[in-house]
Amino acid sequence: MQKYDYHHLNHKKEQQKSKKTLWVTLLLTLFFTIVELVGGLLSNSLALLSDSGHMISDVVALGLSMVAIYMATRNPDKRYTFGRLRFEIIASFLNGLALAVIAIGIFIEGIRRMIHPQDVNLQLMLIIATIGLIVNVVLTYILSRSIKEEENLNIKSALWHFIGDLLSSIGIIVSGILIYVTGFYFFDPMISIVIGVIIFVGGSRIIRESYLILMESVPDKFDLDLIREDIGMVNGVEDVHEMHLWTISTDHFSLTAHVFICEGIQSFDVVLAIDEMLKEKYGIEHSTIQTEHPAIHDHGEYGEQFMLQKV
Repeated sequence: MQKYDYHHLNHKKEQQKSKKTLWVTLLLTLFFTIVELVGGLLSNSLALLSDSGHMISDVVALGLSMVAIYMATRNPDKRYTFGRLRFEIIASFLNGLALAVIAIGIFIEGIRRMIHPQDVNLQLMLIIATIGLIVNVVLTYILSRSIKEEENLNIKSALWHFIGDLLSSIGIIVSGILIYVTGFYFFDPMISIVIGVIIFVGGSRIIRESYLILMESVPDKFDLDLIREDIGMVNGVEDVHEMHLWTISTDHFSLTAHVFICEGIQSFDVVLAIDEMLKEKYGIEHSTIQTEHPAIHDHGEYGEQFMLQKV
């Protein structure tokens, strides 16, 4: 029985560094989430509770990221010809939404407590926040190093979670000091709202980046007009049309294009030259080029205009 090759490129990722990083991060985050949630309830600090809610979202986000990394290792098949790489982007989109929803929840509760301030156990609040600061500094450093070694939108979204956590810990400590000095408890919800803004900004960036990939938009790093010009300069190419460029997953790009070629020239030579140019100049390793002639392939008014220009 013939074994079909669903793609000549290996559309999967073996990101061992990212996998190890996420396991370490997930276990540490789960432990501190429990500590902070209990501490927030005992101290009655909204800043701690909002940060613990953010930490719960971190656990969910990291869990999704782990699933995405394992999904990405699976080979393409007759149903998923691009493999499961796109799940990485879906997980990132959900992570970004989670950040935005948590931020909105913090805004609402923060405003409520600004109107009706509540007492806070400062000593317990500061102890938990200091431990959180240390944990988040370590986790942010681990994730930052991982991104430098292996590009992964999931790790990037997780890093934004922990940057938010790091700033939250600093904010909680600052609010605790301000409450101690002034005696005004409204600093606790006020700092929480500031933390919420930071979390919302991070979530919005992840949502935008993953949304653009899911919508198969042209990646920001590429200039489609410039690529079209470069393809047009390949020997034998007379016109470039029906061109599409999109992202499958982080650093996995695909390009398709139709080209009119000169009569009497070998189409294989043209396709090979275009493929090599795209790979060497733009790092695009997956391209599908269809060679055509307007006298044979019907292109309607576009083809007629092209033929008239040649006369």
